[in-house]
Amino acid sequence: MKLLANLIVNVMVFLALAFGGGLATAWYMIEAGSPLSTRSFGPWTAWTSAGRPEADPYTRAHVFRNGLLPLSTTLEVAFRAKLDSTGSRLTSSCDYTLQLPDMAPAWWNLAVFDGQGRLISNPAERYAFSSSSAARQPDGRTVISVARDARPGNWLPSGRASRIVLVLTVQDAATAATIHDEGIMRSLPEIKRERCR
Repeated sequence: MKLLANLIVNVMVFLALAFGGGLATAWYMIEAGSPLSTRSFGPWTAWTSAGRPEADPYTRAHVFRNGLLPLSTTLEVAFRAKLDSTGSRLTSSCDYTLQLPDMAPAWWNLAVFDGQGRLISNPAERYAFSSSSAARQPDGRTVISVARDARPGNWLPSGRASRIVLVLTVQDAATAATIHDEGIMRSLPEIKRERCR
């Protein structure tokens, strides 16, 4: 009888570990991806088959879970950053500077979201800058500040959202074609932390 009770307990523990482990790994693959479904370039991560008919199940689940409507990654690539270039978590209590190189003829858009993927409410009603709306330097670069308080130039408010996420969307077939090439790193901006409160 004791042997049977031990067997039942062992089976129950095994099933709980298997079920819990399966749920945990599925959640991780849907939330963060893996080298099979994403590519990372410094702090930026892109889902390589988002919007494609042949997308893997984890990419499809990620798109569905986050309510995304991506164009095919043959035309557009969305890079997400939750960390700055030093590997620290992006937070609204810090100020950041990004310098985007001249990416012409590609169209790009940079937006800031809170940790739940919502746009950050702000009195200026400023949520993003794009290649057609941002002021540029004489050499073609675009400098964007992400901070709680207003800054001169291209300023994106980070509010008091605690954790924030930056999303850089690039619409360009040439950029999409190089998603598997490390050379794309040259066109992605460093996320430089300036100061924290």
